[in-house]
Amino acid sequence: MAEFVFRHKVDLAGLSDKIEVASAGTGDEEEGNRVHRGTARILDRLNIDYSSKRAARINAHDAAKYDYIIAMDAANVRDLRYMGIDSVKLLEYCGDNSNISDPWYTGNFDKTFEDVDRGTDALLTYIRNKHFLKGNIGD
Repeated sequence: MAEFVFRHKVDLAGLSDKIEVASAGTGDEEEGNRVHRGTARILDRLNIDYSSKRAARINAHDAAKYDYIIAMDAANVRDLRYMGIDSVKLLEYCGDNSNISDPWYTGNFDKTFEDVDRGTDALLTYIRNKHFLKGNIGD
């Protein structure tokens, strides 16, 4: 969900030529699977395309390629550190040390979207300010 919500915001800001967005899990149990139907429902409501997405596991190449490795919760941060990959939780960009609510366990995809929406807004603002990126006015 976070990948597609963030990519959508990057596109709306006119920054898709400067910011590449991807996602991967820390485990392989979902590898190859499509987007969960609960996430698909929210992305469909937002008219965000996710049709080509298949779950993948993060690897050392990903860690070297991307400037920011963002985790959804403390367990992901721990798993990434075990793999030798530094990361921060998404909501830390809001000044909040909370975890993103995991809908796999809660079943509450709307709460997850609220967390992701808030976190991706803050992340985009952070990246724009840090890298002096100008995009569309009013975004």
